[in-house]
Amino acid sequence: MYKPNNLILRTTTSLIAFILLGFAIYLLLAGHNSPGGGFVGGLVTSAAVILLYMAYGQKEVSKILPINFQILIPIGLLIAVFTGAGSFIFQAPFLTHTFGAITVPFFGEIELATAMLFDLGVYFTVLGATITIILNIAQDAS
Repeated sequence: MYKPNNLILRTTTSLIAFILLGFAIYLLLAGHNSPGGGFVGGLVTSAAVILLYMAYGQKEVSKILPINFQILIPIGLLIAVFTGAGSFIFQAPFLTHTFGAITVPFFGEIELATAMLFDLGVYFTVLGATITIILNIAQDAS
């Protein structure tokens, strides 16, 4: 059983993972208007989680993140499919998106788009699939 004991890796991992997660959230939120989105955001989040697994080991990270990553795959797929199929209600083609804006006190006008929901579904699917694959490979190797 692998038990990491690298002080430098453990010390820097918290900062690096925090930066990666912040960047992943930026990519997810900017994706429907700019380059990025759910796929790249999911990959960057996966890199942060894998880094945590490498630095602290599976037992410790599982205590901190009690997430069943396998369940994220169907949840993400359902969000993406229902977002795409939601356009059928308005007699529009599959994956037709719409957007609007709301005014929030102290923040001003915020744009909302259905493409963001689709990106969220892709994000969950990519995160769940990537972490599940990596953890299964690591389990087979040990």
